[in-house]
Amino acid sequence: MRLAFLASLVAVALGLVSCAHYHLGTGAEPRFQTLHVAVVKSDVLVPQAAALVSTQVREAFIKDGRVRLVDSPAEADATLTLTLEDYHREQTVARADDTGLARRYDLILQARATLTDQRTKKIVFANQPLKVSRGAFTDSGQLQSEYQTLPLLAEQLAERALHAVLDTW
Repeated sequence: MRLAFLASLVAVALGLVSCAHYHLGTGAEPRFQTLHVAVVKSDVLVPQAAALVSTQVREAFIKDGRVRLVDSPAEADATLTLTLEDYHREQTVARADDTGLARRYDLILQARATLTDQRTKKIVFANQPLKVSRGAFTDSGQLQSEYQTLPLLAEQLAERALHAVLDTW
């Protein structure tokens, strides 16, 4: 009995020691301290998509906190530019009463990201594709469903941009 108690005590002590140096996050420091996020350009015909994605990208970097956002490229160590290049829907579920009509679509938003080091004027990565998709049911109407899904797509795209810029390549 005493041996089992000592063995479990040693196991707990070893477990605590092994977790002593654990850190949350990626463990990698970003290559830069300040970032300018340029206004998102849009080649898609989705009203307000560029403004929505711009806001979500900035919010993602602010929440992450590893870099500080600045207002101009002159103040920044690096600049991120995004261009929305594709938005489309793919029918994934047909209605039971009419197979020619969709009940659910996958909405797909694709962008290209470029990160430029402002100190050296070198491009860190160029035209990196960022693609996100989200399902939308058309029960309350297709237009309403797409309108409600667009902020969720923008949030997903912002997370992809954040990881592309800050996580180790």
